[in-house]
Amino acid sequence: MQKVFLAPVAVALCLAATLAQAAGFRFIEVPADAAGPALNGAMWSPCAAPPGQIGLGDIIVPGVKDCPISGDKLPLVVISHGAGGSYKDLQDTAETLANAGFVVVAVDHPDGRRDLVVRLVERPMDSKRLIDLVLGASPAASRIDPQRIGFDGFSLGGYTGLVLLGANPDWAAARAYCQPYHLCDQLNGKQFPTEPLAHDARIRAAVLADPGPIFFDRDSFATVNAPIQLWASEGGGPRERVDFVNRSLPAEHEYHVVPNSRFGALGGHFAFVLCPPALVEKRPEVCSDHPGFDRAVFHKEFNAAVLAFFQEHLIDR
Repeated sequence: MQKVFLAPVAVALCLAATLAQAAGFRFIEVPADAAGPALNGAMWSPCAAPPGQIGLGDIIVPGVKDCPISGDKLPLVVISHGAGGSYKDLQDTAETLANAGFVVVAVDHPDGRRDLVVRLVERPMDSKRLIDLVLGASPAASRIDPQRIGFDGFSLGGYTGLVLLGANPDWAAARAYCQPYHLCDQLNGKQFPTEPLAHDARIRAAVLADPGPIFFDRDSFATVNAPIQLWASEGGGPRERVDFVNRSLPAEHEYHVVPNSRFGALGGHFAFVLCPPALVEKRPEVCSDHPGFDRAVFHKEFNAAVLAFFQEHLIDR
């Protein structure tokens, strides 16, 4: 079903409920193993201390570094960024969820060391290894309820979420897309896989924003039954792909189209990334919006909707 945004009053009430706690912050590392390289990232968690400020390279975020985790049997949300992005890209959503009592984790996917096909194969395994670490050897392990795990992915991170939920790519479509653009040069002798990719039944609900690339057919989603909140930017190529996912998912789900989020060739795709001043200066094409679109206001609405979805599916149930 397609839904509209929360009304401003509902947004304000939902966000006000998150102010009781600060977001704790700590760096994490998934060690290298036979399944992949070391992955660096961060964990946000509930914290009883007043919020401070933390410098993360070219951005400053609110939080308390290495704050003791507050609460027990907490839900976990794993975040996956877009191609060439960073664990910091969706930090405002991570902070919102941590303020409301969630543990949130994200890592840098090493996209720069992978060709497209290798990314499609190994991205889901990155997130599966991250969940293994958090539930097994992280400071939050004893605080997390392993029955309440969610996923939040943007762009290639959204593709990652679909695979983790059970979708299987159509490799014939991927091959047809890649060959004209020389995107299928294989690393380390890898070929298109003949076995299913890394699915993870521990994930009970997912938020997916402009997922892509969509190398799927309708049969790819036959076993995807978890609750999904699907988002599409208005206009541009990503909208067509997300519309296809929306039509193909077998189970009832939410579908949000972000009005007025269209600008340039990318059609508002990066509306889901909140731009700090340093990024505005470095990547203006990522941070430019339609004159009628306020990205900061949208992110308040988006984060409130994401929080409400995960509260419904990971806490209330």
